[in-house]
Amino acid sequence: MSPMRMACGLFALAALVALSGAAIAQNLDQGKPAPKLFAESCASCHRSARGLAKGRFHLTLYLFLQKHYASGSSSAWALTSYLESIDSGKRVAAKPAATSRSSFRPPAPVPAR
Repeated sequence: MSPMRMACGLFALAALVALSGAAIAQNLDQGKPAPKLFAESCASCHRSARGLAKGRFHLTLYLFLQKHYASGSSSAWALTSYLESIDSGKRVAAKPAATSRSSFRPPAPVPAR
């Protein structure tokens, strides 16, 4: 076999391996809602999403999240929108948490009429 044929064969094999590797890779965050993305990637360091987007521009926050935390552009946009909705108050308020039994004082009785 000539060296030229060997080089062409190796190049074709390398291209095939490179293309098949790209086809196998997938975005594991695709389709996940933003609160779940925050819980899986950010909650280990940040107790709450409140205040994380305060005073930041939409585009710079998106670029920062895309570079450092998100696995793709769609998840970075979802996280950006989620963080901004938390700080702007547009998000629907969650149900209040149940109070613990060891509260400081008991609830007041309902006055009779």
